[in-house]
Amino acid sequence: MSKRDYYEVLSVDRDTSEKEIKKAYRRMAMKYHPDRNPEDKVAEESFKEVNEAYEILSDNQKRAAYDQYGHAGVDPNNAGPGSSGFSGAGFGDVFGDMFGDIFGGNSAGGSRSNAQRGSDLRYTMELDLEEAVRGIQKEIRIPIQVSCNTCGGNGAKPGTQLKNCATCNGVGQIRMQQGFFSVQQTCPQCRGKGQTISHPCGKCHGNGRVKQHKTLSVKIPAGVDIGDRIRLSGEGESGPHGGATGDLYVEVSVRDHRIFNRDGKHLYCEVPISFTDAALGGEIEVPTLDGRVNLKIPEGAQSGKVFRLRGRGVSQVRGGGAGDLLCRIAVETPVHLSKQQKDLLRDLQASMEATKHNHSPKKTSWFEGVKSFFE
Repeated sequence: MSKRDYYEVLSVDRDTSEKEIKKAYRRMAMKYHPDRNPEDKVAEESFKEVNEAYEILSDNQKRAAYDQYGHAGVDPNNAGPGSSGFSGAGFGDVFGDMFGDIFGGNSAGGSRSNAQRGSDLRYTMELDLEEAVRGIQKEIRIPIQVSCNTCGGNGAKPGTQLKNCATCNGVGQIRMQQGFFSVQQTCPQCRGKGQTISHPCGKCHGNGRVKQHKTLSVKIPAGVDIGDRIRLSGEGESGPHGGATGDLYVEVSVRDHRIFNRDGKHLYCEVPISFTDAALGGEIEVPTLDGRVNLKIPEGAQSGKVFRLRGRGVSQVRGGGAGDLLCRIAVETPVHLSKQQKDLLRDLQASMEATKHNHSPKKTSWFEGVKSFFE
């Protein structure tokens, strides 16, 4: 099945800035995150698709390759622009082999190496907001393929030798004559390895690698956010036939917090206050990630008013000062009132209506607008 355009996946334009791409990724990742969509296979696939798109478009080199060549430019099986070390033939190799065969040349120089770089791995680490803000060291356990220690990675039973493939004579490719043209193809017998195994290793069954789990200790720096990645060089899968080991990318995912919402270096929270606190003013305690602080509420505060506590946000991992905590007050209407309390409120209402002062300016302005609308 063909892949969707990465810009379409993130719902952004091709000239969108890196900052906007990151915002789009956060929005889409939160929408399709498995924690929010348990047992939803469609959402799970969309989450993987969003991560794949962000991995390419957040890297300037890979994005440039994708813009020029499309999905082929970032295909792990091509070592072309933007592949960032993935194994396989590049665009130059593909065309070089083709024209070399047509005109009788051999770009491989008569020899072929079976060693390939191991696959890069990606691990999603879920953190609480406090862990992401303060940093933490965590152990993770990942499944990987490592070189078989019984056969040394060549796939052959100890004491036996690999044999050159009888079909391609150890080259790994065969030449097919098509009219005036000579076309070189991967050998179907050895699948391009150039050698065959007569007696496979009993442990890896001829694969040269075995599956196992590895435990790693990962240090998460303070201030990381959703989508940030930590690269652990050489902690990926071992390469086939003695090839270089790939890398492990630990991608950060932050769980929803019951009190705070984060946007970059700023934190947001809603603070419910009583009707009397809003009317009379005073001080209330509000939570921060470093403990409680007092917030002064002015007399006559309206619901929705935002108060800024400077420096109570997040210090980002890339440096810069700490952000702010923005508290939005929500005035609660009292419930479960006794008869006496209701009578007191009625007396208060009558008292306010008897005065010439406008105690509800927004209400008055709204009704004047409604009146003019119908006139």
